[in-house]
Amino acid sequence: MGSLPPPCSKQQNTQINIDPNNLLTLFKSQQNHLNYFFKNLDLSQTLIFTQTLLNSNGIIYFTGIGKSGFVAQKISQTLVSLGIRAGFLSPVDALHGDIGILCDNDILVMFSKSGNTEELLKLVPCVKAKGVYLISVTSLQGNSLMGVCDFNVFLPLERELCPFDLAPVTSTAIQMVFGDTVAIAMMGARNLSRDQYAANHPAGRIGKSLIFKVKDVMKKQDELPICKEGDLIMDQLVELTSKGCGCLLVITNEYNLIGTFTDGDLRRTLKASKEAIFKMTVGEMCNRNPRTIGPDFMAIEAMQKMESPPSPVQFLPVINQQNILIGIITLHGLVSAGL
Repeated sequence: MGSLPPPCSKQQNTQINIDPNNLLTLFKSQQNHLNYFFKNLDLSQTLIFTQTLLNSNGIIYFTGIGKSGFVAQKISQTLVSLGIRAGFLSPVDALHGDIGILCDNDILVMFSKSGNTEELLKLVPCVKAKGVYLISVTSLQGNSLMGVCDFNVFLPLERELCPFDLAPVTSTAIQMVFGDTVAIAMMGARNLSRDQYAANHPAGRIGKSLIFKVKDVMKKQDELPICKEGDLIMDQLVELTSKGCGCLLVITNEYNLIGTFTDGDLRRTLKASKEAIFKMTVGEMCNRNPRTIGPDFMAIEAMQKMESPPSPVQFLPVINQQNILIGIITLHGLVSAGL
């Protein structure tokens, strides 16, 4: 019968510090290793690789083991987000049935620092039997994958940042830089528009900032804190505080916007006028030249307008071309929408 492991010895609460000079030296060393990669990368190989992926009639699959596998998965997801048919294929799962997803017009890109990864080498003959075009991306000259794949891209690696030259930290960095740069090159060659890119990111901040317009996120109708310029300030306190906008929108009978009156205006008026505020109208103290925006502007433009000089504001009245009030957009609403 097994037994529980002995309790951990109580360690002293000592703080371990990092020498800032050593940290700076590491960053500079990594920079030098990356510069070595950029200076020695074979552009002709990279161009052939990029053109091959760009003109593929099938699906571009990526594969790798360990850290290289994580990089391969990330690059495939980047391509998918750009509207390019791509996917990640686990080499282990591929050998147990998942290889069935491959077709003869597909491409399989194998990421491996050494180029001698056993799982990838086992996969090669199975993939070739299906007529798939094989590309290896490696960093060791004369490796096994290079000799059995249809094409190889060599990523120059000076050494790992790890003091033992073992932990894959520089090799994975150059793999990521290489893959993502190729992805953006393909994006440019396909003339992907902002709208097309946004359509692939509808739920995230990227998509929302490129898709959502003011009219999609503004408050309207009964949600608007409206009043007339002849209304007494004190009579409109409920309207000012109940709609969650921090302001009153002052309008005519025809809904033309006259101005705005904020809770800040209320505090300043109360401080300056004291008891006289009970007889003052909203029209006397409202801002008759507020920032406004139209319904067809992008929501991100509304946020930029709120934050612009001379001082930021928390809301923008939304008006049409006839200066008719149709809504209000607030900073809180934009943030709540994920923008």
